[in-house]
Amino acid sequence: MLGRETYTKEEIDTGRAMVEADLRAYRRLPDAAKTKEFEAVFFNQAVQLLDYKFVHRLRAVEGKDGNPLIEVRVLCNSILLNDGKLQVETPPEWPMSAGRSLKLPPEKSVLKLKVGDVVKLSEADFVRLSKAFFAALEEKFLKSCATVRPIRRRQPRFLI
Repeated sequence: MLGRETYTKEEIDTGRAMVEADLRAYRRLPDAAKTKEFEAVFFNQAVQLLDYKFVHRLRAVEGKDGNPLIEVRVLCNSILLNDGKLQVETPPEWPMSAGRSLKLPPEKSVLKLKVGDVVKLSEADFVRLSKAFFAALEEKFLKSCATVRPIRRRQPRFLI
């Protein structure tokens, strides 16, 4: 699939419902199961699923200014490609899909992590981040009647 400029309300609501279902499942666990280690693994994976649901969002629409969409992208890159240590600049050996020229100033980010910090999301971190992610997604990508461009059909050409 090519990059996407928009998502429908239904797609965004489905993603939000997925996050809420995961949170409900986590909260139903017995307290003894909710160790700090398990919590970090669970919510680090949850942020990856959140990103994957909307992975085709165009970077030109997403921006590079340290918004929550970028923060989720950077967190996923760091978890998957940098042994869980926050890395904003993309090293040349990383795949192009990791994105280039991203910016995530700690003071502008949701979680306030700094380069080199170990990414270990808590439930509270994930809740704050996912709310900010969906707000930014709706602001930048929500398809509305006003933003939908009409499809122009090409007239068939016949060779004689």
